[in-house]
Amino acid sequence: MNTSNPARIGTGATLEDWRPEDETFWENTGKKIAYRNLWLSVPALLCGFAIWGMWGIITVQMLNLGFPFTQAELFSLTAIAGLAGATMRIPASFLIRLAGGRNTIFLTTAMLLAPAIGTGIVLQHKDWPLWAFQLMALWSGVGGGNFASSMSNISTFFPKRLQGTALGLNAGLGNFGVTTMQIVIPLVMTMPLLGALGGESMTLVKDSGWIFGKILAGTPTWIQNAGFAWLLSLVPLSILCWFGMNNLKTVTPGVDSSMGSTIAAFVKIVWLYTLSFLPAGVGLYLYLPAPTGLGLLNMWLAMPLIIVSTLMVMKFTAFGTMKDNIAKQFAIFGNKHTWSMTALYIVTFGSFIGFSMALPLAMKVIFGISHVTDANGVMQHTLNNPNAPTVLAYAWIGPFVGAAVRPIGGWISDKVGGSIVTQIISAIMVVASVAVGYVMMRAYASPTPEQHFPAFLGLFIVLFAASGIGNGSTFRTIGVIFDRTQAGPVLGWTSAVAAYGAFVAPIVIGDQIKAGTPQYAMYGFAVFYALCLVLNWWFYLRKNAYVKNP
Repeated sequence: MNTSNPARIGTGATLEDWRPEDETFWENTGKKIAYRNLWLSVPALLCGFAIWGMWGIITVQMLNLGFPFTQAELFSLTAIAGLAGATMRIPASFLIRLAGGRNTIFLTTAMLLAPAIGTGIVLQHKDWPLWAFQLMALWSGVGGGNFASSMSNISTFFPKRLQGTALGLNAGLGNFGVTTMQIVIPLVMTMPLLGALGGESMTLVKDSGWIFGKILAGTPTWIQNAGFAWLLSLVPLSILCWFGMNNLKTVTPGVDSSMGSTIAAFVKIVWLYTLSFLPAGVGLYLYLPAPTGLGLLNMWLAMPLIIVSTLMVMKFTAFGTMKDNIAKQFAIFGNKHTWSMTALYIVTFGSFIGFSMALPLAMKVIFGISHVTDANGVMQHTLNNPNAPTVLAYAWIGPFVGAAVRPIGGWISDKVGGSIVTQIISAIMVVASVAVGYVMMRAYASPTPEQHFPAFLGLFIVLFAASGIGNGSTFRTIGVIFDRTQAGPVLGWTSAVAAYGAFVAPIVIGDQIKAGTPQYAMYGFAVFYALCLVLNWWFYLRKNAYVKNP
């Protein structure tokens, strides 16, 4: 076959011959196609992160607008979006080999229109019940699920020697969706973006802000634009993905990767995504307190129940060739490295997305309050700190740093090995977590908490930077350890479990703030990082490691 002619390797959007490890094929044909798919994947993933993470900013503005919900209920909205996105990553891990990259990325990007529109609608009704907002937060999980399929897809296009760089670029630039959202949403809420079609404004009852500073109480705001604004990018982006991306029919000789018709591929995607909503919804109903749920399970029981039930639903309700393909991909669970890398990826991406979700509201609650001891010696927390930092002017900085350094982590790991990089950043995160916990303790007991804000922000920037570099290093390690048939599903699975950080962090931090001990949340995270540091050394860095510094 003449590999210098891209038209000869497949028909239309589906490529039948793909050999990225063949240097001649890669240089003459593969490189151009791979990078085209990568540069379309990045903005699609960015929008997915933005839709998934937007409740971290929306809840701050709901507090500023006087929505009739408690702090715990607002934290629950962020946590629900986090849990839904993590759960949807489980089926998304398998979509590329079941339905094809182009089909999957197009449809899952177009699916983001539904939560964007729905969120814009509910935010116009301050008097609607809590469950309506919780439903939209659950639906926003579609954006979180897209990460697993996106990373699985890009891993199939690039040779192993470029896995760290390619996956670091896709994930790192895609992660800018968090930062983009944290900058764009406060901006678009200041204007009637869609005119009369966008609904009426509301009036701030507490000071708000955006990247350039404070917005005073009494100012009109269009909170619904937090959802509506994404329509302007999602529609053209979906079209570009459809016409510019490719399916890979055969990734490895001997592996059946046939996609069937486009309609059949879409059915598989919708079917598996719909199935993932069922265990997530049931688990949340058992976890959430009344009036939304039954409050029967704590977080640590609800989360594994949802994960296991999602896998079982997928396994026993799949049909046709989809059933056989899922069974083949379940083989990753018999490999010990799947589980070690899952734990290590929780350290990196779990921290990044968890802190991104929880930090804005935590900053508002800790630093927007003067913590004063009354005459009876009881600490009182009231929203009346006139010198409070403007949350929305600072919340974007940490995620920006974490996303910006992620490709650097992949690049460095390609040079020196992924596990040594993971070891270094894990040690840094242990120290930084303990330090930020101490600062949070001091701030939450101070009548002038703003004095502790520079140290708080600086330490969290260190945590975000370390987690971002570690994102790149762990993906490099996965790309080296696993062969091409398993690397994609493992990438998807590890990212799915780690994404539950977006559920755990808001709940843990919110609960500890409510208990008056926010530092315990960070101390607990530090203990977990220390345990994973030992795990990484045992598996990949000690003298007789299973795989030496992959």
